[in-house]
Amino acid sequence: MSELSAAKDAGPAVPEGTVLWKLGQHDGSSAEFASAGSNGAKGVFSVASTAVKAAELQSIPSGLHGATNPELRITYKLDKIPVNGVLFRVSILDAYKSVPQMSVFSNRQLSGIIQIAGVDGTDSKYDFRKTYELYIPKEQLISGTNELTLRAARGIYSSAAEDKYNWWTWDNLSLEALKTPVKEPIHGSYTLTGTMVNNKQFYFDKGAVTHLPYIMKWLGLAYSGNIMRTSCASDVGRSCENMGEYYEVLKDYNMQAVALYLYTGDIKLKEDGSLPDDAEKKLTDYFKQYGQYFQYYEVDNEPGLFNRSKAVNLAIADWLNKKGKTIAPHLQTVAPGWAYWPGYSEDSCGNQKGMLKQCGDPDGWERDPEQRNELEEVTDLTNGHSYGESYIFSNGGSFTENLKTFGGAVDGLSKKMLTTEFGTSDTHVDAYQYGASERTAAVFDRIMRGHIGYADMFVQHAAFFKNFSLFKYGFNLEEHDPGATEIYYTKEGEDSRVSIMRRLDLAYATHGAPLSYQITNKDDLADKMVYVRAVDTSTLEPLAGSGATSNKLLVNFVNFEETEQTIKVKVTMPEKTVYEGERFGRGDTYEEARSYMSGRNATPILEFTETLAPGEAVQYILQPSSEVADIAPQGFKATAVKGLSMHLSWLEAPGASYEVLRADGPGSELKMIAAGVRNTEYTDSKLQEGTLYTYAVRVSGSGVMSEKTQISATGLVPLDRTGWKVTSNVNTAASKPESAIDGDRRTRWDTGKHQASGEYFQIDLGAVHAIEAIELIYTLSSYDYPRGYTVQVSDDAKSWNQVASGKGKLELTRIAFSQVQTRYIRIQQTGSGGNYWSIQELQVYSRE
Repeated sequence: MSELSAAKDAGPAVPEGTVLWKLGQHDGSSAEFASAGSNGAKGVFSVASTAVKAAELQSIPSGLHGATNPELRITYKLDKIPVNGVLFRVSILDAYKSVPQMSVFSNRQLSGIIQIAGVDGTDSKYDFRKTYELYIPKEQLISGTNELTLRAARGIYSSAAEDKYNWWTWDNLSLEALKTPVKEPIHGSYTLTGTMVNNKQFYFDKGAVTHLPYIMKWLGLAYSGNIMRTSCASDVGRSCENMGEYYEVLKDYNMQAVALYLYTGDIKLKEDGSLPDDAEKKLTDYFKQYGQYFQYYEVDNEPGLFNRSKAVNLAIADWLNKKGKTIAPHLQTVAPGWAYWPGYSEDSCGNQKGMLKQCGDPDGWERDPEQRNELEEVTDLTNGHSYGESYIFSNGGSFTENLKTFGGAVDGLSKKMLTTEFGTSDTHVDAYQYGASERTAAVFDRIMRGHIGYADMFVQHAAFFKNFSLFKYGFNLEEHDPGATEIYYTKEGEDSRVSIMRRLDLAYATHGAPLSYQITNKDDLADKMVYVRAVDTSTLEPLAGSGATSNKLLVNFVNFEETEQTIKVKVTMPEKTVYEGERFGRGDTYEEARSYMSGRNATPILEFTETLAPGEAVQYILQPSSEVADIAPQGFKATAVKGLSMHLSWLEAPGASYEVLRADGPGSELKMIAAGVRNTEYTDSKLQEGTLYTYAVRVSGSGVMSEKTQISATGLVPLDRTGWKVTSNVNTAASKPESAIDGDRRTRWDTGKHQASGEYFQIDLGAVHAIEAIELIYTLSSYDYPRGYTVQVSDDAKSWNQVASGKGKLELTRIAFSQVQTRYIRIQQTGSGGNYWSIQELQVYSRE
């Protein structure tokens, strides 16, 4: 590890405690216990004193096994309840690779579920040992005899077939009375997680910026200091065009970032092994502009798979340590996102040039732990990508390969781990031997639980990405309403990645000082795996670099049971005041999942009742109403729709509902036309053709309005472009006619040369339509307008009639003409000029 900065991501320190009891010595052995499943091992143990005699330990099993001894109940006495709660510790020596779960109950209430990482069954030559810690609040303790129950719990989708694989061996167990309040309700280990939100796989643009807060809140990531990947590539034009706004949103929602920017595929090092000047300049400019916002920088992405040089990776790490940390002193460096790719002879890889066939330079270096260690020695955090079950592969698994690099793990990996890619593809399924009823859901659940068990931070591949996605994809986020974001289901009838990620995020990755709570229907939930996590995020330390903080109170309810459960809870809030905020629960779209709560009067106790479906998780994001500022809705847009109507949409603002205002004609006053609108959209119907309308929107009861927008009611709406065929007599290898109708303004069709008379662009609408206007958009190349044009129409693409002519305009040309029935349209360029003729987007308008 680099000596320039130590890892600071382990969460707040656990306060000191007074040992109530300890079973076994921390000596790397389970020999003092009875063999699990043996006649000597009992399912109940009573602690008579702090010091347990060696002979007594022989009645305690050396671990739990789902098939033979799935439970251990430990009874102990408390003369008085520790006011700061207690901390349960368990040191694990070995476990099966299935990621067994240890559910922990205090007096029959669930305190938490520890996700245990293990290497048995992987052929690993190295051990993984780790001590897990679990906070138990004082509300789960009683004066007198207490019972702590440890249980081997199946995965939510698994059957009894999994039981024989759910086992672990422990070194020792202990319980401590905490001397001071905890700053974090530690749940096994301190976990940070996240995803990546970008547009069209590469772009951190306005569409990514507007969707970012919606995704972070829906997944339960926001406000807790979790982490997002920001890998805008220096070799992709406009990939980083809204990066500053993107980082500001992360700061606003108290989120960290792991950055990756420099493209490494074409770097030629100087003779001294350092980066060339142009590469240094790219990094320097990026760090000076954005370095305050990101906390981590990743050296490279899958260098073996993409045929990258080890020497270049070392040069980047050297620059980061010597110069990057000078610009951004808070920075921590992350080893490359290892794919552990072997040499070319074993498995081919990408970016091959000429006759040389290799996977990295030198060939196969990414699979070699000694060569990887050269990077590990000069970076602060390790890395490792994993998909499906790959993390436990004997060769190429991120978990097992890191054990090779570091020679095993005495108490967790010797270096903090930030996994910059994990997830599943649509083809991954859970191992058959676990008997999962939903195998595509189970494999995602298992890989994420595995990372909770052995990693510190981990980022799901991407929110919108073919085959790996959390949400439905395949459209341009810049043209998409983020409130309409919809869950992507890998397989019909199975749970979604979003549902799984929300469940685990709300249980393990919500951070802050714990709020006191009382479950009022304890008997109904006795021995049920229903988890409550309530925290005050204002106690979190400001994030390094950005200084981001949060003032939100997060109240989470998570059902790990396979049946519906109702929970009734009283939460003690920090103040006696009125609270409001958002609630996220079940729903296939963002708008279905989100609701806004107001007028919640705390005494300071707030009462909650939630009926949770199997596997469901619910989160409240609250703050005092006095702290909720009036904010005008942003992104207000009006679009003509069929039937002389206007569709209005906007981005959400704090509040339970909205009011829509309209002025009819120039100079008219705005008047409310709709109140109590719950969603971030509204359709205004039965308008008068030819009238210029002005619209605005505001949160109900607020005096702050959105920006006004004006639009004339023409009755014209864009035709659906599905099934269109587009052609041109000027086709270039770099641009295709389809790029003009793909919904993405970053792509375009162009002539590839100075425009000249006779060039045309032709559209087959697929059927006859009554059309009245055409719109050509080229805002990103505003001077590429047609110097002259004609519009011709045809029923058979052979005989053509001219319906319009004129000259183009900067950025956008709208061509109107008398209504005509046609199937084919040809736009012909009649002028000449020094610019290309380009079309980024084309629309045809009709009254249909």
